[in-house]
Amino acid sequence: MRIMGLDVGDKTIGIAISDALGLTAQGVEVIRRTGGFAQDLKRLKELVREQEVTKIVVGMPRNMNGTIGPQGEKVMEFISEIEEGLGLPVETWDERLTTVQAERLLISADMSRAKRRKVIDKMAASLILQGFLDSRPHSL
Repeated sequence: MRIMGLDVGDKTIGIAISDALGLTAQGVEVIRRTGGFAQDLKRLKELVREQEVTKIVVGMPRNMNGTIGPQGEKVMEFISEIEEGLGLPVETWDERLTTVQAERLLISADMSRAKRRKVIDKMAASLILQGFLDSRPHSL
């Protein structure tokens, strides 16, 4: 049972996938959102099939006071569309400061700005998914 984590932005979608036990998250790729939602959905369907994904966790952008702003409303619309298009359960995870955390991790790894720009969304998706995975009780 693998879970997919998504960091949804206007220009990109960062994607992470859990291991089969649902313990760790690994960044997989970044979708550049240039072909419209149908193109995004097509790639997500391919990954769901290839990776045998059974659930999706989407980072929900919230204001610092916990309210949902304009970007959060866009993400909620995206969630409705992928629930219908993929037929999988979708949960949200508070993504406040995950991009900042991802940036700090990449800087501490001494990664150049150009390289960070290419992987930051994938790293943010990994942090979103790992936070979700860590919040669940595990019985091994």
